[in-house]
Amino acid sequence: MTTLILKRILGLFVTLLAVSCLIFFIMGLLPGDPAAIMLGTSASPDTLAALQKQMGLDQPLPLRYVHWLIGVLHGDLGQSYTYGVPVAGLIVERLAVTLPLALLAVCLSVAIAIPLGVAAARNRNGALDFAAGLFSHVGIAVPGFWVGLLLIILFSTTLGWMPAGGFPGWTPSLSAGLMALLMPAIALAVSQAGVLTRVCRSAVLEVMNEDFVRTARAKGLSERVALWRHAVPNAMIPVVTMIGLQFTFLIAGAVLVENVFNLPGLGRLAYQALTQRDIVVMQSVVLFFSALVITMNFLVDIAYLFIDPRLRTGAR
Repeated sequence: MTTLILKRILGLFVTLLAVSCLIFFIMGLLPGDPAAIMLGTSASPDTLAALQKQMGLDQPLPLRYVHWLIGVLHGDLGQSYTYGVPVAGLIVERLAVTLPLALLAVCLSVAIAIPLGVAAARNRNGALDFAAGLFSHVGIAVPGFWVGLLLIILFSTTLGWMPAGGFPGWTPSLSAGLMALLMPAIALAVSQAGVLTRVCRSAVLEVMNEDFVRTARAKGLSERVALWRHAVPNAMIPVVTMIGLQFTFLIAGAVLVENVFNLPGLGRLAYQALTQRDIVVMQSVVLFFSALVITMNFLVDIAYLFIDPRLRTGAR
């Protein structure tokens, strides 16, 4: 198993290097000059040339990539053109909003989907199975930002129970920060819970037809014990995979929801960098999102080894 883990770690670093190269060169080939955008059309050629030299835009693209990669390895993602501060600090600051939002949404999604998916599999073709299927279809079909707008209309505008948007921070009160993230987390969790419910139901149904589950029933175990002790643990591999993918999707794909609720997160930072043509921030945020997805897939692969003993036997 150690050899398998070392191979996965080597593949992780090779993939990260290839992704960083791809991101930098795609961003470098985008039309437009960031220095000209910052100075405007009335800038003199000398001023424009001086700013291009200061930003390193006068160097060849491969050389700029090497300098950028060395900086990334040392934790230096560059300086934002728009904000005038280090990009690494911007990402850490915005991550303090996006990461709790994604974690809260994943927890809500898991808390809804796994019990509902297991109950639907246990009551196949029954009323509960039909209700779970309806919830899954609606959750997948309805976009998260539209759910967020409905939540704002209901709980903020009509009832006045919760804030419509904004983020007060974590310093004044932890509860106030959680309340500000609750509605965005629900908006993100609805669609993810719909997908996870379907995956969980299918996985449990497939495992319930296996020989070891029938043997457990034949030994006298009740349907409930056979389900939760034997079927559900062995059905968790596709569920864990989906949870890992959902977590990365919620961090990288929360752009619309963060803009609906006016949250200062990574998604909103990426949107602002795109509109302001801040190449340094754009490529750093995209690199962070890509590294997060690759690392999460790596952790899910490692988790397989501990969930499924057959994989450990194959590795030996």
